[in-house]
Amino acid sequence: MPAPLLPLTPAVAVDDDALRAALACAERCADDAGAVIRPHFRARLVVDDKAGDDELYDPVTIADRDAETVIRNRLELERPLDGLYGEEHGFRPGRSGLTWVIDPIDGTRAFISGMPLWGTLIALYDGERPIAGVMDQPFTGERFIGSRLGATLTHGGRTTPLATRPCAQLEDAVLYSTHPKLFTGAFEQAAFADLCARVRMTRFSGDCYAYCMLAAGQIDLIVESGLKPYDVQALIPIIEAAGGRMSGWKGESGAHGGRIVAAGDPLLHAAALEVLAEVP
Repeated sequence: MPAPLLPLTPAVAVDDDALRAALACAERCADDAGAVIRPHFRARLVVDDKAGDDELYDPVTIADRDAETVIRNRLELERPLDGLYGEEHGFRPGRSGLTWVIDPIDGTRAFISGMPLWGTLIALYDGERPIAGVMDQPFTGERFIGSRLGATLTHGGRTTPLATRPCAQLEDAVLYSTHPKLFTGAFEQAAFADLCARVRMTRFSGDCYAYCMLAAGQIDLIVESGLKPYDVQALIPIIEAAGGRMSGWKGESGAHGGRIVAAGDPLLHAAALEVLAEVP
């Protein structure tokens, strides 16, 4: 597991009523962010690059920054004791033991290209793992929610349960990954190439949207590397509540990012881990 960017502490107990209240707050945050983001989508934007000269292009826009600001503003108003950790505005410790983990636009490359394969990610981290997650796509009007209370998709005024689909063997699986350049070094690249050779089909792009399609039973497997906590934390509760598995390549917790494998079928997850096990 990569070095944690968030504190590792004993899990804070959150009962069902408190969890429902937290999810309702997360949805209000998503509403606020969507109102900020929508006017900028498919508009002409100034795009800055956060990456260094030797790193992959890492775009950011006013939509990313302002969306995180409105999320943080609401959380500071409604949840002043909780910590905040966002991609754009960093970490602010809290006093409750709970931390909100925010990616205002996961998939900024898609966003600036006019593609709807992006979303706002909001997670609640209890010190050990994310216990609630929301992925909101304000352009399509889709909202994916996950916790121990269940996983749902709300769209067009209708809420339906999410469920992954059975797919036990690599040979039958549809594999997604955001980009092949996520994999660095010969071992990672060889392991990913091995998986691609074994599955039925491999596709690239998708970011958080691909993970939600896995939870919805549309695809089977996602393998990535070099991720941060805000890239994954909201997605873990969604996938796991829908019946899937999401972990690091060694089967460890994926809550702090790094190398990630997600599968809709636990047997497929185990099969993918076998292929990835040789990577040091």
